[in-house]
Amino acid sequence: MRIVVKIGTSTLAYPSGRLNIRHTEELVKTFSDLQNAGHELLLVSSGAIGMGAGKLQIDRPQDMPTKQAAAAVGQCELMYTYDQLFNAYSHTVGQILVTREDFNSPTRLMNLENTLYRLLQLRVIPIINENDSLATEEISVGDNDTMGALVAKYMKADLLVLLSDIDGLYTADPHTHPEAELIPEVKQITPELEALAGGAGSRLGTGGMATKLMAARLATAAGVDMVIANGADPLVLYDIVAGRAAGTRFVGRRA
Repeated sequence: MRIVVKIGTSTLAYPSGRLNIRHTEELVKTFSDLQNAGHELLLVSSGAIGMGAGKLQIDRPQDMPTKQAAAAVGQCELMYTYDQLFNAYSHTVGQILVTREDFNSPTRLMNLENTLYRLLQLRVIPIINENDSLATEEISVGDNDTMGALVAKYMKADLLVLLSDIDGLYTADPHTHPEAELIPEVKQITPELEALAGGAGSRLGTGGMATKLMAARLATAAGVDMVIANGADPLVLYDIVAGRAAGTRFVGRRA
């Protein structure tokens, strides 16, 4: 299977923005095992701005120049950590930084696809993130849920997994409605389902359930199954890849 996994900031880092080293090590171990099993993995990783803010010991930046500065610092730390952890399991990673222009321009999109396909042929795990140090509102994808869906669409992935700090899509906000129930499978995204989506996610992240539903629309329209799951337990990936019940699965439209 070709699997795109989006890793949210809340999955990688503590609320301070500092890397959760133990948890990230567990994630990398699971990713490496799936790669060893013959799957092709592409990781869309958040965390650069949050980790940069943590390293700079500042609050989550709101203005564009400080966001870009934090991303420049955080991206270095993020990729260094991934490189060291994956290397321990004899896997090589490659960094890809993109903006919306790379998806909107046919020439740039073709170059991106060619690079990603070649990395997969070389058994390299691409780690993709928005080029936050250069992106402005005009050329920004905006969130890595959408980024994950775009990568899954153009790379003809079999599966897109969004790892976040929530178990999936619920009948109501589980933080305020303890009686809310997890929706295990969605075959069609209806206006009623969209009404269940809230606003922004964690303090460090940029996405919430609304962005995940938009990603689901994009992915499923391209025939890609998408699963929202809690990244707190990396082992959930084994169930997701095997097709067992885990999180909320959005069924891709088959031709």
